[in-house]
Amino acid sequence: MLIRVANAPCSWGVIENVAGERQGYAWVLDEMHETGYQGTELGDWGFMPTDPDKLRQELEARDLNLLASWVSVYLHNPSRLAESEAAAVRTARLLADVGGPNAFIVLGNDPYTDPMRTKYAGRIKPEQGMSDTQWQSFAAGANRIAHTVQRETGLRTVFHHHIGTWVETPEETAKFLSLTDPNVVGLCFDTGHYRFGGGGPVEGLRRHVDRVWHVHFKDHDPRVAEQSRRNGWNAIQSVEHGVFCELGRGDVDFPAVIQVLKGIGYGGWIVVEQDVLPGMGTPKESAQRNRDYIRSIGL
Repeated sequence: MLIRVANAPCSWGVIENVAGERQGYAWVLDEMHETGYQGTELGDWGFMPTDPDKLRQELEARDLNLLASWVSVYLHNPSRLAESEAAAVRTARLLADVGGPNAFIVLGNDPYTDPMRTKYAGRIKPEQGMSDTQWQSFAAGANRIAHTVQRETGLRTVFHHHIGTWVETPEETAKFLSLTDPNVVGLCFDTGHYRFGGGGPVEGLRRHVDRVWHVHFKDHDPRVAEQSRRNGWNAIQSVEHGVFCELGRGDVDFPAVIQVLKGIGYGGWIVVEQDVLPGMGTPKESAQRNRDYIRSIGL
């Protein structure tokens, strides 16, 4: 099956809950197109136009598909479930209109807002996780949002495990999947977050083969990860120091990941997400090197 390659605004420093100067959406979309990507995720709500006709026009002008959108939700806080649900449905309506029926809502528990989980990212211990009661509430919230999104828009929902949130480690990812409805909640598998969270991406893909509906390619620098653990850096500091390096420069075995994806008949998108903070690095040059690397290994 055909696997296509996209990028996302976070590779240009448009990253949730992190302030700073950013380029505008037109600049980012121009550079995505110029560096050989076929699609994009939406990015933070309001970064790109939220009028469907305007958004469609901007994407079509650059031959880009809209394939998914991250939505920050507050599944750990039941009092904010209705707010989370409304945000997901609002985004899903725009996605369905512009991206079509195969676009995904990507749920992520709001990153970097819990002080403890942010502080200990990359070194989370079991006792720092949720209680059984909290897990039940968390999963029920994800199920509710996914069912509502499907009912209102027809779109499917995937959940993104992520450092600095309540679902980071391989064990937490598996626990979440065991408690959610496999008919409406899939997994957005992120190679870099899975690796920094303590897992092996190839093994993780194989473990969750039936739930992987969407894939993010992100590399992981083991030297920076070790420095993070030794120095006690928090999640944002680890990103700032480059724990998510350019593809091919870390320890994620991307050729093996691609073989697993092809072996399971994966026909979706691979989204390059090299999380950087606003103003970090040279996004266009990194995007080009990342695209060249993926092309060199067969995509």
